[in-house]
Amino acid sequence: MFGLNDVDFKTTRFYQDTFAEGEAAMLLRLLERKFHFLPESARQRIAAADVETLLVCGERVLDAKSLDEVWGH
Repeated sequence: MFGLNDVDFKTTRFYQDTFAEGEAAMLLRLLERKFHFLPESARQRIAAADVETLLVCGERVLDAKSLDEVWGH
């Protein structure tokens, strides 16, 4: 369409930022559902995280019993 294939598009800043926003929103929802209350520091940590960190933390939510376990501590 614009001369970009899927691989090229996924490397754009727009795609990466949009994907990160979606991952951050999903991680917030999962954490709020599991732990009910999230301190502001957790929200800030999520907002500052890169996509890979968000994905890893999202997977950790499944087994975590505390926020520290989500962060990998």
